[in-house]
Amino acid sequence: MKRSLLVVIFCLFSMPAFATCKSDGADKKLSGAALTSFVGKCQKDAQAKCDADSKDKNLAGAAKTAHMKKCVADAVGS
Repeated sequence: MKRSLLVVIFCLFSMPAFATCKSDGADKKLSGAALTSFVGKCQKDAQAKCDADSKDKNLAGAAKTAHMKKCVADAVGS
C-alpha cells in the first residue's frame, strides 16, 4: 500500500502539467541574478528529491544516472 502510494505521488509530480523551476521564476517575474539564484536553489532541491527517490527505488549505476538526469530535467525545465 505504501509503495503504491509513493508511485502515485511520484507520477503526479513527474507530469509536465506541474510547474518547473523556470516557469515558477517567470511566474514570479524574476529576472537576472534573482532568477539565476532562484533556479539554482530550485535545482539543488530537485537533486535532493530525485536522489532520495532513486535511493527508495534502490537504483545504482547507469539506472540511477539516467533517473537523476530525467528527474532533475523535468523539475527544472529544459
